[in-house]
Amino acid sequence: MTEQNISEQHGRKLGEIPLSVLDLAPIIEGSTAADALKNSLDLIRHAERWGYHRYWVAEHHNMPGIASSATSVVIGYLAAGTSTIRVGAGGIMLPNHAPLVIAEQFGTLESLYPGRIDLGLGRAPGSDRRTTLALRREINSGEDFPELLQELRNFFDPTATSYHAPVRAVPGEGLNIPIWLLGSSDFSARLAAELGLPFAFAGHFSPDYMDRALTVYRSAFKPSEVLDKPYAMVGVNAIAADTDEEADWLATTMEQQFLNIIRGRTGMIQPPVDLEGKWSEYEKSAVHKQLSSMIKGGPAKVRTQLQQFLDRTGADELILTSMIYDHKARLHSYEIIGEYTKKD
Repeated sequence: MTEQNISEQHGRKLGEIPLSVLDLAPIIEGSTAADALKNSLDLIRHAERWGYHRYWVAEHHNMPGIASSATSVVIGYLAAGTSTIRVGAGGIMLPNHAPLVIAEQFGTLESLYPGRIDLGLGRAPGSDRRTTLALRREINSGEDFPELLQELRNFFDPTATSYHAPVRAVPGEGLNIPIWLLGSSDFSARLAAELGLPFAFAGHFSPDYMDRALTVYRSAFKPSEVLDKPYAMVGVNAIAADTDEEADWLATTMEQQFLNIIRGRTGMIQPPVDLEGKWSEYEKSAVHKQLSSMIKGGPAKVRTQLQQFLDRTGADELILTSMIYDHKARLHSYEIIGEYTKKD
């Protein structure tokens, strides 16, 4: 399916699809994880008022700049501080955990906050090789993810007759918790299509595979008891400000983050800076390639770019991540984009 065909098939406009938030609970230079989590609570409360549909946090480990490693705990904190917005994992890296533990954790969350919890699942470790070994006690690339997923789904299904049927997830069993598959390639796209599950693609850090993964998901989709047609949510980096120039300045924080990844470094989230002379031409090109789908600018420019991104992907929902150093500027970015949740 070509980009033109996707646009012709869907033809939706901003205001006709949900917009959501992906938060990595950034720990900025000079602050603490406690500060980051308080900022996340403040952001989700604003996002709820501004009309965002869901708010996801992601599992990452051994990263000084990210405070959402204990993802289930963070979800509970955020859900407790809000009342209507959906809250979930974008995602839980399932091979890091026993499926029974995740079933119990999310069964507990759903019992506490009924009808508001999402369980997004990924197969990557969410960190480096050494940390993966500390988490999993063995190195694998998620080959057993389909089996782990089935085991997890069986714990939610009271009619399942798998080998662990005598073992019950309490809370969890019998609860209708939406399960999403997350991916940055076409592996999870194929699996989500085969099982008839919703699919979320990590367009914010894997733009090169985005079109292929979405095409694979839609073309191979099989209707299920969960969905009768494919439902694709796409992640995108988005930074909105009062002017294009201010947005470009704020975006240098995210550029530094990706530059550090290229250099094999980790650290706290850095303030905006003039990067001229601070990176090589190769590094600059690599960062810009990684951020090729980033949306940034003043209100008019961002609206145009978001619509172009929607036309390209045919997304049923967009989930936006904004790695901005200043918390007030991050709030303002989501406030600007929140206006696009409303129909013209």
